[in-house]
Amino acid sequence: MPPGDNGQVKSPDAVPDLAVLRPRLPSPLQEVADSRFGRCGVRLFLKRDDLIHPELIGNKWRKLAPNLAAAAGRTVVTFGGAYSNHLRATAAAGRLLGLSTVGVVRGQELADRALNASLARCAADGMRLHFVDRSTYRHKSEPETLRTVLRGIGAEDAYVVPEGGSNALAVRGCQALGEELRGQADVVAVACGTGGTLAGLAAGLGHGQRALGVPVLKGGFLADEVRGLQASAFGGPRGEWWLDERFHFGGYARTTPGLESFAADFEERHGVAVERLYVAKLLYGLVVLAEEGAFPRGTVIAAVVSGAPFSG
Repeated sequence: MPPGDNGQVKSPDAVPDLAVLRPRLPSPLQEVADSRFGRCGVRLFLKRDDLIHPELIGNKWRKLAPNLAAAAGRTVVTFGGAYSNHLRATAAAGRLLGLSTVGVVRGQELADRALNASLARCAADGMRLHFVDRSTYRHKSEPETLRTVLRGIGAEDAYVVPEGGSNALAVRGCQALGEELRGQADVVAVACGTGGTLAGLAAGLGHGQRALGVPVLKGGFLADEVRGLQASAFGGPRGEWWLDERFHFGGYARTTPGLESFAADFEERHGVAVERLYVAKLLYGLVVLAEEGAFPRGTVIAAVVSGAPFSG
């Protein structure tokens, strides 16, 4: 059992009281008047999940909250790359709730380098960082590899949260996002990394509503991931959803000058800070789809603002 900040041993049944963090739920729904949508006869709303909590932002709250409750005071071990939003959110949650956290980071070569701003924030929030080689990281979900990793960090009894936070509990947590938007939009769109938010969102929407996922990674693997997550969370498919794979801009953590210009312009038009790795790609994709005529005139779109820009 991990020691608390006061040196005392925590009971494994000490479920953290997430209510003390005062999440803003349901998150606000804000219409923005944007001529690029207006001339196509489409209305755009922003589902401001970035305002749920200043440190556990957006889908990170919805995915982490049920997992932190399930951890019941145990050390939380999770996984991510050097710029992982999920690692930062988990580290912040650990600090806020007095939980011990360990981040398993992809890339053994990073162990001998100065921490970047993202990992430095994790460490400052009390997360212990453990670097593994990329081959081990690729096999992290295999039972024997996972056991080896946990032994290596002395956390065999830890509560493990997968990369990106997407598991059955997280999917059910994101179902509330769809429920908050029932009757509010025809299409609800979200940027996707590991697929958990889309899986839960689609399940929570009402009859006649559809969910659109915009993957920020290359590879074409996400549809199977979403189906698998819904099967683990609900026993089978739920809701109507589809993916548009065109707007990853080269892959995760990659942007282009064109995307940067688009995001800066959106910020100037609407006074909303645009996170570049997920939200900018989503909004750009929606503009393209609207101009292509993908949405019938009269369609109401809600775009999920699932994160905020990180300032190291």
